[in-house]
Amino acid sequence: MAQKMAEFVTVAHSAPKKRSVEERAHDFNEIYPIFPALQGGKQASRCSQCGVPFCQTGCPLQNNIPDWLRLASEGRMREAWQLSEATSSLPEICGRICPQDRLCEGACVLEQSGWETVTIGAVERYITDTAWAEGWIEPIRPEQELAQSVGIIGSGPAGLAAADRLRRMGYQVTIYDRYDRAGGLLIYGIPGFKLEKPAVARRTQRLADSGVEFVLNFEVGRDATLDDLRERHDAILIATGVYKAKRLSGPGVGSDAVVRALDYLTTSNRVGLGDEVEAFESGLLNAEGKHVVVVGGGDTAMDCVRTAVRQGARSVSCLYRRDRENMPGSRREVGHAEEEGVKFEWLALPKAIHGDADSIDAVRAVRMRLAAPDASGRRAVEETPGSEFDLNADLVIEALGFDAEDLPALFGAPELKLTRHGTVHVDPHQMTNLEGVFAAGDIARGASLVVWAVKDGQDAAEGMRDWLQAREQRDALLESAA
Repeated sequence: MAQKMAEFVTVAHSAPKKRSVEERAHDFNEIYPIFPALQGGKQASRCSQCGVPFCQTGCPLQNNIPDWLRLASEGRMREAWQLSEATSSLPEICGRICPQDRLCEGACVLEQSGWETVTIGAVERYITDTAWAEGWIEPIRPEQELAQSVGIIGSGPAGLAAADRLRRMGYQVTIYDRYDRAGGLLIYGIPGFKLEKPAVARRTQRLADSGVEFVLNFEVGRDATLDDLRERHDAILIATGVYKAKRLSGPGVGSDAVVRALDYLTTSNRVGLGDEVEAFESGLLNAEGKHVVVVGGGDTAMDCVRTAVRQGARSVSCLYRRDRENMPGSRREVGHAEEEGVKFEWLALPKAIHGDADSIDAVRAVRMRLAAPDASGRRAVEETPGSEFDLNADLVIEALGFDAEDLPALFGAPELKLTRHGTVHVDPHQMTNLEGVFAAGDIARGASLVVWAVKDGQDAAEGMRDWLQAREQRDALLESAA
C-alpha cells in the first residue's frame, strides 16, 4: 500500500543504525548497513514534496530526489531505481560516500526549517542495492551498435560514468588504467569502511559484461603516447584524476616515516584486497602500535586517521591549521573519527619533524589563530607566538591535497593545453584544445568530490557524442560534395 508523503510530522528522522565503535574500529567493513525495507520506505515518506526541491538543486547531478523518494515510499522500487539511474551512473556509490550534509541533505527544506533532513543518501543506497539484489541491473544493451570507438584514460568515477553513458549510446569503449584493478580512486583511494570494494567491482564487471574493454597495467606515455591512442580511437577522454601529492616543508620532512596519504591508503586497500605489500609487512606503511599524526583537514585526512585506528595505532592525532568550522572535510566523518578515538588538534601547524632519516619520535607544531579573510573570503591563519608544542609521532601522514601531474610530459603531448593550476583546459563541452580529446573529473576540475567527477564524466559523454555526430555529418557532406 502506498504511504502518504510529508510524514515528517509523525515519522522521526532516522538513519541506518551505525555499528558500534567497539565493533567497527577493528575491521574495514562499512559502518552503516543498508536500510531495512520498512525503514527505508518510512524515511522516504518524510519528504515534504516541496514545490522548489532545494535537495535537487543542492545535488551536482540534479538528481530527481523528490520523485524517487515518493516512489520508494510507495514500494515502487524498480521505478525508483530507474529514475535514480537516469541521472546518475553510480547512485549507490554516491549514496555511500557523498557528503550529503553539505549537498542534498544540507539543502533539504526540512533541515532548514528545523524538522531534520530526509536521509537522502541512505535511501539512494537502499534503492540501488535493492535493484542489485533483485537482479534488475543487467548488462547494457544499446539499441544500436555504432562503429566509432572511444578510448578512456582512467577508470575512476569520471571514466566509469562516461563509459556507462557512451556504451548506452552504442559506442565501442576501451578503458585504459595504470593500475591492476579497475575503479581508480574508488578501489585504491577510499577505505572499505566507507565503500566496500564489491560495490565497485560489480559496477566495473557490469561494464565489462556490457562490452566495455578494460586494458589494465597500461600507462599512457610508457605503453603508448596520447597520439597513439588518438590513432586507435575516434575520440579520447582523459579521466586520470589528480595524484601529485602536496608535501610538507620544514626540518625532518624527508624522513622515511613521513609518508604520502595516497601511498598509505593504497597500501591499506591492497592488503584488504588480499595483496602482499612489502611496505606494509615491513611496517613502513602500517600504523600498528605507532603514534600516528595526520596533517590535513579534508576527507582524505579523515580516511587516514580512521584507517590508522583500524590498523591498531597506539594513538591517532589530526593536525589542522584552521578550526572545525573552516575545515573542508565532511563534518560527519569528523564525528565518526572522534567516536573512534582520534584526537583533533585544531588551529595547529607542523613546523618540524624530530628524528632521523629512518624514524621519528615527535612533531613540533605551533598554535594558530584566525585572522582576517583572504582574497577568497576564507579566514586566513597566523601563528600564535610562543605556542609551540610537541606531539609523539612514529608515523606522519601528509594529507594536504593533490595537484595534477604534468600530463603533457607524461603523455608525450606537449601541445595539450593546461590551466594555470596545471589541470587540463576544457571548453564547456569538456573538449580540450586537441580535436576529439576530452577531459573530465579532477584532471579538469581540480581535486573535488566523486559526485562532481560523475557529473563531469556524464557531461563529457554527451559532448563526445555531439562531436562525433557532427564530424560524421561533416564527413558525409564532404563525401557527397566530392
